Amino acid sequence: MSKYSMLVNILGQIRAEGASTPFTSKYVSSTSDPEQINHERSRAFIHLYLKVSFGMLDFAERERLITDGSNDGGIDGYFIDTERRMIFFVQSKFRTTEANFTNKQITLEELLAMDVTRILEGHEEDESGNKYSGKILQLQRDVRSIEDIGRYKYKIVILANIEAPSPSKLSRIVGGLPCEVVDYDRCYELLVFPVISGTYFNASELVIHLDLSNKNAGSKISYTVDTRYGECDITALFVPTLEIAKIFHKYKNSILKFNPRSYLELEGAKVNEAIRNTVLHQGKNEFALYNNGITMLSAETNLNERIGQKNKAQLNVTNPQIINGGQTAYTLSRIYEEQAPEQADAVFEGKEVLLKVITLNSGPKAKEEDKVRLIEAISTATNQQTAVINADRYSNETVNLKLQKTLFDRYGLLFERKRGEFEDGVYNAYVQRSQIIERNLFFRILFAANGDINRAVQKRLFAKLSKSGWSVPTSEQLDRFYFGYLCSQLLAPREVFSDYQTKEIYGKVFVMTSWYMPPEIGDFESAARNSLEAFLSEWDRFVNLHESSNTQFIKVRIDRATQKPVSFFNRHRWVRSGNFPKDVKEYFEKIKPR
Repeated sequence: MSKYSMLVNILGQIRAEGASTPFTSKYVSSTSDPEQINHERSRAFIHLYLKVSFGMLDFAERERLITDGSNDGGIDGYFIDTERRMIFFVQSKFRTTEANFTNKQITLEELLAMDVTRILEGHEEDESGNKYSGKILQLQRDVRSIEDIGRYKYKIVILANIEAPSPSKLSRIVGGLPCEVVDYDRCYELLVFPVISGTYFNASELVIHLDLSNKNAGSKISYTVDTRYGECDITALFVPTLEIAKIFHKYKNSILKFNPRSYLELEGAKVNEAIRNTVLHQGKNEFALYNNGITMLSAETNLNERIGQKNKAQLNVTNPQIINGGQTAYTLSRIYEEQAPEQADAVFEGKEVLLKVITLNSGPKAKEEDKVRLIEAISTATNQQTAVINADRYSNETVNLKLQKTLFDRYGLLFERKRGEFEDGVYNAYVQRSQIIERNLFFRILFAANGDINRAVQKRLFAKLSKSGWSVPTSEQLDRFYFGYLCSQLLAPREVFSDYQTKEIYGKVFVMTSWYMPPEIGDFESAARNSLEAFLSEWDRFVNLHESSNTQFIKVRIDRATQKPVSFFNRHRWVRSGNFPKDVKEYFEKIKPR
């Protein structure tokens, strides 16, 4: 699946969100008319920008800000950011084919049609006397209602490809306002990948509401600890599971960036089911007894028990990151997402979870390397519900982040550096599980495609390489990997190919890459597919030759029926031997097409 197909899948899910709203006809028209479907995707594309950029999860709230239509003054959507005191005006051009999405430019006339300055000046009709739409008049009312509007700034966001004029020239075209361009490349980077990985909206501050009605000795326990990485404050308290569920529903993996792994859908199935059962089927608060709790890192933590509400308190956490208990938090969010809005409170009522907040007293000035060391130490020492393996601890290293970005940008592949990080994309049908390449499998194919067949079958490659240190492969090596990866999908089922003992398949990957890889990436898929039959025939001849001539692996056994000696070729032993890679390279090098 291409990156564009991933985008279309995401837009399809956004359109589906509109099915239960008064806007169904605009997004889910149940038609096969391509023009109507493309129009629905175009509106969903603006939804995607608002959702990712500003954390707007509610469909109706986003729809209110979409102004695309007749007499819209060239503005397709807007957002008023009260925190940053910035008003964003969106001009969007979604392209209905992958080629056009990559190559087609927005025209100068389309940019000149933006009447942002005229609209902000209060005019209710364009220069031709046409009255602006109700949505644009609503925009004007929203701007007028801002009390400190004098402190606000404006920005134009263009969701389209554009010839790269200087920023000052582009600004003049759109009325003298600063302008940001999100072209096809940045769209995949800023909108598509964050949605697939569940990292699209960062939490600068969390507000958690607490229930004090059953807290006899106050709401918290606080303790100051002096560590080799600096002084920390530890705050332990019980918080409503509903609060944690809502937080994770909104922020997902963006709040797990320092966690060595993300949500484990399959491997953590037993843990997930136990959490679900305790929440859904236990009438009381057994959850507080059974669950180990959540550990969160914070730059600043404040608790106020005097908020004008009886038996209520509020916890504020700055730059939060969950470093333990992510499985618990994510499962709670899944339960929350499955409930009808009016039923969620009842499902979670009275159920709480232990939250431990670790605050670095040095705040934002804390050295990043000290923070990472502290996280690693806590992760290692904490008793977790699902074991963290050594490889998980390397998942957040810079080289893995760089490799992940390179593989997505260049090939549209999802490198799973952290276990479970794409589960949200799979769960929401943005991508298929087969599109995710497991971190050890990446290195096996990389080594095989580049000729190191013996190394390709070593165990725990990711952990070994991370421990010893490695750098991102060259573009040539990565291209060979990608062609080898495509060949591997044709050669063997995924579950068989992931077995480190399948040395013969890695030999095949090497030969196909050496023989058939074309110079252009765009030709890789067809070249792999078209060469498969001829290659397999030649591989059979290679094996047959060694069966008849390689006496080292010819064994003799006594046939039980006849009691006579019978010779046979031990293919398995040959493949596992050190001779096999040499035999492969010598044979196929002699007959390689020139």
